Amino acid sequence: MFPLMLSLLMLWGLGQDDIPKVGERAPDFEAQATGNKTIRLSDLRGHWVVLYFYPKSFTPGCTTEACTLRDAYEKIQSQGAVILGVSLDDIETQERFKKEYNLPFDLISDHDKKIAKAYGVLGVGGLYAKRVTFLIDPEGRVAHVFEKVDPARHDREVYETLKKLKEMPKS
Repeated sequence: MFPLMLSLLMLWGLGQDDIPKVGERAPDFEAQATGNKTIRLSDLRGHWVVLYFYPKSFTPGCTTEACTLRDAYEKIQSQGAVILGVSLDDIETQERFKKEYNLPFDLISDHDKKIAKAYGVLGVGGLYAKRVTFLIDPEGRVAHVFEKVDPARHDREVYETLKKLKEMPKS
């Protein structure tokens, strides 16, 4: 009975704890993004990256989070950061979401779930990405992970954390 329960937990994503830890190399990826772009994380070396995963475009929490990041875009960008949003939505949905809410950053379609799996954020049953944000430093390492995100305050958390991380002496 125990092996069956363990298998079911893993199947539904409840046994998943593969989120990259602070200091580890961020998993590289290449994916289709809005604006007919292909984004490769490794091409962004030299920049801070705010890689935020969200469950579903056009839902209340995800819209709030995207809009707060939109409103703080210039402030976050002033810290040398690139913002990328990732969900399992298809590229057409991502394009509509970006246009509808005038988002100045790119959204990535992870319809094949490879990025969410690599970052350990695939939700229950593999139906959505969990709401988790990674701050990736210019060397491509995970500098901070937000596993508990308040969509209405996330822009401030991201900005303040980026600022603190940039002020820290390099080891």
